[in-house]
Amino acid sequence: MAISKNIKDLIEAAWVDGHVCLVGTAGPDGPNVSAKGSMIFFDDDHLAYWERSKRKALQNLGGDRRVVVVYSNMNAQREGRMESPVLRFFGTAELHESGPIKDAIFSKLLKREQEHDGADKGLGVLIKIERAETIGGKSIR
Repeated sequence: MAISKNIKDLIEAAWVDGHVCLVGTAGPDGPNVSAKGSMIFFDDDHLAYWERSKRKALQNLGGDRRVVVVYSNMNAQREGRMESPVLRFFGTAELHESGPIKDAIFSKLLKREQEHDGADKGLGVLIKIERAETIGGKSIR
């Protein structure tokens, strides 16, 4: 089952709506949570974001590619646009420093992200979604 258009639209509008996605990674110093305003649905099976800060999340992905992406929007749930106020996407990240996948991720970003300071030095992160669920554990795929 594919991710609904409604959820895709919410993720695409996350930065504008003030509900950016959080990406959880794990590394030798423990867990890390980073806000990612560039998160998009690459396709039904992948999330993607543009990594331009190149700090702890990227360092952690160098050793452990498992990630969790969390999207929380209480207003959307109250308004009936989401069944649950929190969605979690578990998966494995691939780093794309050059090539057609990097270019494809960049082309799908919002204009704001393409023109953001440092965007030209960024890299694409493609996340294969292995499990997607509400905060209560109900599958959303």
